[in-house]
Amino acid sequence: MKIKREKEKPEIPTASMADIAFLLIVFFMITSVFSVTRGLEFQLPRQDTAAESTPEEAVHIRVEPAGTDCVFIVDDGQMALRDIAVYLQPKLARNPNKFVIIDTAPTAPYRCMVNVFDELKQADVKNISIPTEAEKAAWGRVM
Repeated sequence: MKIKREKEKPEIPTASMADIAFLLIVFFMITSVFSVTRGLEFQLPRQDTAAESTPEEAVHIRVEPAGTDCVFIVDDGQMALRDIAVYLQPKLARNPNKFVIIDTAPTAPYRCMVNVFDELKQADVKNISIPTEAEKAAWGRVM
């Protein structure tokens, strides 16, 4: 008597497929190059070369929220963002190392402060300062 054998169907072994996928993910994560977003570049002053300045000598830019946009108050006068560079040109011509203090209200959108910072960089302002609450208190007034 002849015994009939059933043919086994060919199949791909998938028992270790999850292990292989995990190892590939780890491999690509380790070997990939991540691009770094640069953000704002600040150059902090050194202790020996720090210039002493009083707030009266500096140009004050206050950034206040106004709905979805911002209001820019430069030396106690409201000004448009594009006019800040024009306002600073004669001051920087007299003193190229003039300090500019950006005081942003906590509720103002972050992009407004970045826009002012970009405008000052395009106007070639060398000394930009963002004061802390302790510095504001030491100056004796809220900017």
